[in-house]
Amino acid sequence: MRDRMIRGVAGTLVLTGLILGYFVNDYWYILTAFVGVNLFQSSLSKWCLLEDILKKNGIKN
Repeated sequence: MRDRMIRGVAGTLVLTGLILGYFVNDYWYILTAFVGVNLFQSSLSKWCLLEDILKKNGIKN
């Protein structure tokens, strides 16, 4: 359950950054880049901040 939520939040943020970058301002692409870097860092270190936040809020695996 938690993994699906993480993927959902990441996907939503990537799409939001792309849409806002295209229609509003190019600086919104930074959001997309940040999510990509965070996903890459998470794959290397096996640590994800959103996972810790979800654990503290009682979301189970």
